[in-house]
Formats: sequence, C-alpha cells, structure tokens
Amino acid sequence: MKTKYVKEQLKSYLVFAALIFSLLFATANVNAQTTPQIKNVVLVHGAFADGSGYKGLYQILTKKGYNVTIVQNPLSSLEDDVRVTNLALDKQDGPTILVGHSWGGTVITEAGNHPKVAALVYIAAFQPDNGENTIQWLQTAPPAPENGVLAPDDKGVVYYDKAKFHAGFAGDLSKEDADFMFASQGAFYAKGFGTPITKAAWRDKPAYGIVATEDKSIAPSIERAMYKRSNTKITEIKGSHVVFISQPEAVAKVIIAASKKL
Repeated sequence: MKTKYVKEQLKSYLVFAALIFSLLFATANVNAQTTPQIKNVVLVHGAFADGSGYKGLYQILTKKGYNVTIVQNPLSSLEDDVRVTNLALDKQDGPTILVGHSWGGTVITEAGNHPKVAALVYIAAFQPDNGENTIQWLQTAPPAPENGVLAPDDKGVVYYDKAKFHAGFAGDLSKEDADFMFASQGAFYAKGFGTPITKAAWRDKPAYGIVATEDKSIAPSIERAMYKRSNTKITEIKGSHVVFISQPEAVAKVIIAASKKL
C-alpha cells in the first residue's frame, strides 16, 4: 500500500516537473523570438542626401529599444566616408547592424569589415564586389527619364538636377519634403563613384537587400542583379529611391529581422 502511494506521489511530481519545464521552455522561446540579439544599428546615408532623412526610421527603431547612430558622410571620397563610418562603429558597445542607402551601400561594403559589424542591410543601395566600383554598376542599365544626376562641375562635385529631384529621387514624398531634401544634400565628389572596393564585407557577413520597386535613380533591375549575385536576402518594397523615408515601417522590419536571425 505504501509502495503504491509512493509511486503515485512520484508520478505526480514528474508530471508537475514536466509542466514547469515546458512552461519555462515556452517562455524562453518567446523571449528569444521577440528580443533582438543585436541592439545597435548604424545608418549610413547616400549621395544627394544627408542623415536627416533617417529621422522616421530612427524614431521607429529607438521606440523598439535599438541604439541607433546616424553617420554624416562628408561625401568627399569613399575612403573618407568609410573612415567616419568606422568612427561610429568604434563607439558601439557590441555587435551592430550596418545599414546603407544608395551610395551608402558602397560605403558599408567596405566599412562592413569592421569587427563589430554582424550584418549588412542595403536600402536601394549599391553593392560592389572586390575590385568593382559604383559607376560600373550604375551603367549596367539605362537611366530612367526622371533621373537627374548631373555631370561633375569644375570642382569635381556631382549634384542632382533640381528640376528632376522630386520625380527622380523622392517621387513618393510631398514636394515640400523633396524640396527640403534637395536643399540639404551634401556635395558629392565624383571620384567616389570610381573608387574600387578592396574587400567586400558581404562575402563574409550576412546581407539583406531592399529593392525599391519605383526607384528612378538606381534601376530596380540593378539592385536585383547585385543582390542576387551576392546571395543577399531580398525584400521588395513599393517606393521611390528614398523608400526609407516613404516606407519606414517596412524598412525597419528588414533591419529588425537582420538583428534577430543571427
């Protein structure tokens, strides 16, 4: 009788223990799915823009607990842009998602070799390989009629045609927002477009790429070709070249996914 009682008590204990274990496992699993493994994000802007365009994306990510740093590229050369990006990466307290838009994609391809970079996110961005430069990719498809990239001036600086900026660069923003972007664009030195990559970080680190399907500055076909070549995880978002401004929630989802899948 006593033996039977002990067996029943042992059975009850084992059932209770199994229940507690399953609950603990489920809780840990949920936490693993909802808590980002990486909390640091560094955002790198492209040519004909500055860091202010990232305000909406910054607000979304910081509200979700991310530590976001926005790089202000001097746009004077690839080497200079990589240098200031590396300075921002040096300040991070751990693994970081490095994000680049447009020309910023070339910058993160080189700067992404920094030891704190865990993954790369390309937003309608260039993604050259070793020995390749930006201009050779830009020339692989005819420019859209709306494209307003001008020839370098007598100082070697490239600007975007004001008459085409809204339609060609920021077609899904209001004219007021597009006008502000035009007024705040940096002076981009053309030599950057011709500088080759020495070591493409996407060859060693996970990469995520956003194709802006309505892009008039970089043909979507170019974006797809670069991302496919590198086995980058591709997300297509309906938006202009500045899709990170017009569709910040959709862009944020890609960055968040990159922070959780490592």
